[in-house]
Amino acid sequence: MAKYFTRDELACTHCGEYKFDDDFLELLDTLREECGFPFPVSSGYRCPLHPIEVAKRHPGAHTTGRAVDIAVSHGQAYKLLEVAIAHGVPRIGVQQKGDGRFIHLDWDVTRPNPRVWSY
Repeated sequence: MAKYFTRDELACTHCGEYKFDDDFLELLDTLREECGFPFPVSSGYRCPLHPIEVAKRHPGAHTTGRAVDIAVSHGQAYKLLEVAIAHGVPRIGVQQKGDGRFIHLDWDVTRPNPRVWSY
């Protein structure tokens, strides 16, 4: 089990199912350790029936258990990006405007990578 994360915070908020990838969880713990600050999870695993996923044309990376959104901003967001890139996280989304700022990290190798995008 993870050092810094609980099953509950990574489980689907729609149904409570937990299918988070163990290797990605180990990497996430490493990133958290190196950053040295809490990683509030705003979204972890999402089942295919989660309302956000149902609204998409195709289910996203969260349904693979290899994606997470971390609610950080400003200097912490910069540090997380720096550490994630150093560890080879291949897909990073950045939402740093207004309320609800976060960094999306995913290791879904079935999708184009490396990629960085903004929301």
